[in-house]
Amino acid sequence: MTPDPRARPRPVPHPVPAPCPGPRSGHRVLRVLGLLGAAALLLPHAAPASAEPSRAPAPAAVDALVEEYREATGLPGAAVVLTHGTEVVHAEGYGTTPGGEPVTERTPMAVASVSKSFTALAVLQLAEAGELGLDDPVREHLPEFTMADPRAARITVRQLLDQTSGMSDSEFASYSRGRSTLTLRQSVEDLRDAGLAAEPGTRWEYHNPNFQVAARLVEVVSGRSFADHLDERVLSPLGMDDTTTVDTDLDLPPGARGHISVLGLPVPVDEPPGFGNGSGGVLSTAADMGAWLVAHNNGGRGPGGDRILSEEGIEALHTPSPVSGGSYALGWSTDETASGAPVVEHSGNLMTATAHQALLPDSGHGVAVMANSGSAGSGASGLAAALVELIDSGRAPAPPTGTVVLVSDAVLLALGAAAVPLAWRGVRRAGDWARARVGRPWWAAAASLLPYAVPPLLLAFLHEVVGWLYRGRDVAWFQVPYLFTSFWVALVILALACAAVASVRVVRLVSVRRAAGGGAARASG
Repeated sequence: MTPDPRARPRPVPHPVPAPCPGPRSGHRVLRVLGLLGAAALLLPHAAPASAEPSRAPAPAAVDALVEEYREATGLPGAAVVLTHGTEVVHAEGYGTTPGGEPVTERTPMAVASVSKSFTALAVLQLAEAGELGLDDPVREHLPEFTMADPRAARITVRQLLDQTSGMSDSEFASYSRGRSTLTLRQSVEDLRDAGLAAEPGTRWEYHNPNFQVAARLVEVVSGRSFADHLDERVLSPLGMDDTTTVDTDLDLPPGARGHISVLGLPVPVDEPPGFGNGSGGVLSTAADMGAWLVAHNNGGRGPGGDRILSEEGIEALHTPSPVSGGSYALGWSTDETASGAPVVEHSGNLMTATAHQALLPDSGHGVAVMANSGSAGSGASGLAAALVELIDSGRAPAPPTGTVVLVSDAVLLALGAAAVPLAWRGVRRAGDWARARVGRPWWAAAASLLPYAVPPLLLAFLHEVVGWLYRGRDVAWFQVPYLFTSFWVALVILALACAAVASVRVVRLVSVRRAAGGGAARASG
């Protein structure tokens, strides 16, 4: 599930990763994570206070920061790259993949919603070639793009890229569809019965299908697959030979799979079923992402001098839409560092992996992080925040602490475990409970059982609750265990315990009432 860089969840008792990146989630969300893990500026390896913020950090300082972050959070593996101007300053892998292989600067990993910036650039290439206009209606170049709402005919190419098309999770459940969609063509076809939540161009809302339609547009206009277009027009000119884009979770190589976190420990799991090409399908490496960052900080020219877009095109990609509140551009978010320096960035979250890219235009620095953990407490955004802080201030932040998450996990699991003996006690005493209610109205007995229905009902509709917490985002039931692992486990145990007690009590009550009725009949006879 890709994250909304701007939307933040409503407060919940257990911290979870936001299921989507968007504008203000950029550096402000990173700074929130920084409060948990990257705020105080006091490590021994930190640069002196007089260090120039524009100077690239020493590789040894970066290595120390990353390793301390991994040790503090339990992050199993990460790939990191820092650039400055036209140079890749440091590209390195840390830790291991779920299979135990070392992560290197050449290990392909998922960049999730960071992919949106690749899709946006591919569209702008077509615009600069005169093959489409950003303010053209999408349907002019992609006739197959139809929706149930006639206003969809007015959606422009630009509105797909800055997410002001009016399309919304509230009108089209893109996540809970799982893997029913297998190609970009199908992802566009799926929208035929969907409506719009707003007039095109009037409201910003993060919605992954915007970029799936944009990627399909690239296919139709260029006359080749989206993957082939990216390879020929973007990746090969930049020398990004280990980067590609895929359709579904089934296409993820073993090294790009990830983990969830339970009690602070990484647990390898498969990514849940889903489709992501165009909106979240790019797989890349630290070395390759270095070339990508250089191109964006160098007016569209990569480290080798090859141009993938004009300076004006790069500027357009990074210029936010007024409709978004000035915080979401074309596949990029905008924000500021703690010192007030501008940041152009985008985050990405799968259920088992996270990524973050950030450009500091004033100083010419770039940062990209890919992590094989889906947890916000041990993911790429917190590490990227720490690296940006190191660049921005010249000093490294303190490593994060996972104490809050660890304690909450332990409490939740303990509560779940406590439900087991209580349920056993309730089952054993079900006969006494039933005999105490002989002669009482049925509705009174039913009312006393109603509290036992709450945990099973909450479990059944937990994805709806999580969607509400994330301000209306579409959340599938099978994704909830990834987002709230310990809470979900505890709730499953509690729901089963309540169901067992309630079921046995009902059986016992029916049996006791029948026995009482039969005894009364014999006595009267």
